[in-house]
Amino acid sequence: MSSDEDFSLVTDTQPSEDTLEGVQALINNCKKQYEMLLEEHKELVDSKNDQLDMIKQFRQRTEKITQILKEDERTYREQTADEKLRLDVVKQEGSDLTREIQNIQAAIKEEEAQNAYLRAQTDVFSAMPERKFVFNGLTGDADDWKTFEMKPHITYPMEGGTALITFEEEEVASNILKIETHKLDLGGECSISVEARPVHLMVPSLVEIDSEVCSHRVLISNLPKMDTETLVNKLEIHFSKRKNGGGEVDSCEFLSDSGTVVVAFVENNIAKGLTGTEYHEVQLQQTKHRVRVTPFLNGKITNLQTKMTMCPRTVLLTGIPDVMEQETLQDIIEIHFQKNGNGGGEIEAFLYNPLGQHAEAVFGGISPNTEE
Repeated sequence: MSSDEDFSLVTDTQPSEDTLEGVQALINNCKKQYEMLLEEHKELVDSKNDQLDMIKQFRQRTEKITQILKEDERTYREQTADEKLRLDVVKQEGSDLTREIQNIQAAIKEEEAQNAYLRAQTDVFSAMPERKFVFNGLTGDADDWKTFEMKPHITYPMEGGTALITFEEEEVASNILKIETHKLDLGGECSISVEARPVHLMVPSLVEIDSEVCSHRVLISNLPKMDTETLVNKLEIHFSKRKNGGGEVDSCEFLSDSGTVVVAFVENNIAKGLTGTEYHEVQLQQTKHRVRVTPFLNGKITNLQTKMTMCPRTVLLTGIPDVMEQETLQDIIEIHFQKNGNGGGEIEAFLYNPLGQHAEAVFGGISPNTEE
């Protein structure tokens, strides 16, 4: 029930306001209404204070949670940075391990290639045919074993109207070159003049050869002395038969410089099977002969260095005219340069090429040490 209703009921039962009792009753009613308002105000104040306390508590909790969140965020950032750093370290370690693995794999491949090369070299050395040698030279230092001497055959083109003279002594050739122009008496009042020039040749100073075993050829050594054609035919027939470990023969060639025979097969696996047995009994003459079958070596030049060298005992004569028969003129030139009075000496070799002709001289035994 509202206060207005209360007042209306009181008014209906209370005396009139015009009387002292009515006024007194009205005052009492106002007092009651005032007390009720005070009570409501107190309740509102208490409610407001409760709300303020709650707001304060919520603010404090919010500030605390915010602080905790900030701390958690800072910790998370630090952990993230640490994890990123750790991840970078792991990635770097992984990259280092990958490079190390690649280096190890490369080293293994290199080692395998080196081992394969050494095995091939072992096959090369074991493939050398047996030959008897008699040593007539001088001993030297062990450090010189890697060097060897080559004596190639060098072709020297000659122009027309020239001659090559090789003297027995280097001093004679040097004297002829110092004089340069030589006057040759042809008899009577006739003479010719020729020029003496040095002979320069391109010779190898270093040769490196890489050898490998041929997959379809074999070298047959330890052969008896007999007719070459018969020997080659019998070997070809023997090694063409499957029962002897052979196969279809592509070619069979006799090497006169070593006294060995090279047999080439159509199939690659035949050669390896024959060299595995090494010694074979072959019917060559009336009885069987024990021959040695070894791998055939293919050589490939891997390094070649050359140098220009002057022949110390050979002189080139130029400007020789065609004035008489070749043999007569050749005899005159030889006689002239054999005389000591002309600065000459003993002649080891002589080659004359008349005008209008082409010739080639072959130098054998030329080495970087200028031997001829």
